[in-house]
Amino acid sequence: MDTLPDIVPRLPREESWHRDVPRTEALEWLRAGWRDFKTERTNSLLYGGLVFVISLIVIGGMLFLGMDYLLFPALSAFMVFGPALAIGLYEKSRRLAAGEPVTLSDMVFVRPKSGYQVLYAGVMLCLLVVLWMRAAVLLYALFFGMVPFGGMGSILTTLFTTSEGWGLLFVGSLVGGLFAALSFSISAFSIPMMLDRELDAFTAMARSMAIVSNNLPIMLSWGAIVLSLFVFSVITGLLGLVIAFPVLGHATWHAYKTMCPPPK
Repeated sequence: MDTLPDIVPRLPREESWHRDVPRTEALEWLRAGWRDFKTERTNSLLYGGLVFVISLIVIGGMLFLGMDYLLFPALSAFMVFGPALAIGLYEKSRRLAAGEPVTLSDMVFVRPKSGYQVLYAGVMLCLLVVLWMRAAVLLYALFFGMVPFGGMGSILTTLFTTSEGWGLLFVGSLVGGLFAALSFSISAFSIPMMLDRELDAFTAMARSMAIVSNNLPIMLSWGAIVLSLFVFSVITGLLGLVIAFPVLGHATWHAYKTMCPPPK
């Protein structure tokens, strides 16, 4: 019996993404990121310095406007938008691997193969950040009512010496964990993927989520490394971003190249 013709045209079969990559590969990504950082290090340091200055301006603006109650959600949200900020570092690693010259201008004014789709992805990440911060405000109101935030000086007392504070910590950690898992899965590889290939933002994010879900052990290890370096940067008053951010950016490019081999 003859089969009916396909109504929907078939898409070209995508290459096989790597699955079940061993955890130890995460350390190799970090070493490769450090190697790229040391090569033409001035460009990476200037890029990290620019991210540091932008971060200080944002935090200073929040404190000036009396929005210090959003400081901790904003620091968490930085990890959501961080992969988009690192696109210039991906470009440097790409150029180094291809044997091409690289300048700071090349890193700042990047021309991704996906064009404006990268901007669409950035907008969606920004919307996720806004949603995350709004959820934090609503959770505070849920446990403390309409009582104004007491300021950074009383935050430890408020959180650890009251039942409302413990409740906010518990529920906030669960909600924040869900936001973190979603943002990490859709942004881990989507931005470098759009730099390297012609893809729309939704496809890149979906593929990033699929890759993360198929490599949970190593991605959890990689997430722990990223979180540890970010906490170190916060402890140093964000000064650690000058080095940690470029190293993680370069390492993320190598993670992408490991997980997403070129089409055959």
